[in-house]
Amino acid sequence: MDKQLLHEKIILALETIHQSAINAARQAHVTATDKESIAENKYDTFGLEASYLAHGQAKRVAEYEVDLANYLNITVSKFDNDSKIAIGALVHLADAKGAAQCLFLSPVAGGLKLRVDDKEITLITPSSPLGAALINRSVGDEVELSLAGQTKMYDIMAIY
Repeated sequence: MDKQLLHEKIILALETIHQSAINAARQAHVTATDKESIAENKYDTFGLEASYLAHGQAKRVAEYEVDLANYLNITVSKFDNDSKIAIGALVHLADAKGAAQCLFLSPVAGGLKLRVDDKEITLITPSSPLGAALINRSVGDEVELSLAGQTKMYDIMAIY
């Protein structure tokens, strides 16, 4: 798998998410400051609600800017089957039923899914239960995870 291509796709996805947040914040600001949003009576709260939405959207933009900056600070590192899992590792797991999944340990954007070389890759962060369980593990290790009262077992098949 071309990790440089994966890295570029993650950056593009984060930039797209950031731009979408900017567009939503801009639209929320326009709505909040429009003369149609001025309260006509004490029970008309549309303008107030629009300003709260604009504020929330502006906070989202700031959060996505931080995410993008944090991601841009990582380097594309090569891992091999003797490496310990850390930020930047692409990990192939298999569960007890043999179902495989590809995970990329990222500092941000947990849950983001991308398709690279016909494989679906899910970003996870070290703060997620699975991310925390994978840190410092190696190929051949078994990871046990308890979620919602169920225990799941994963075998680490490869690290890139």
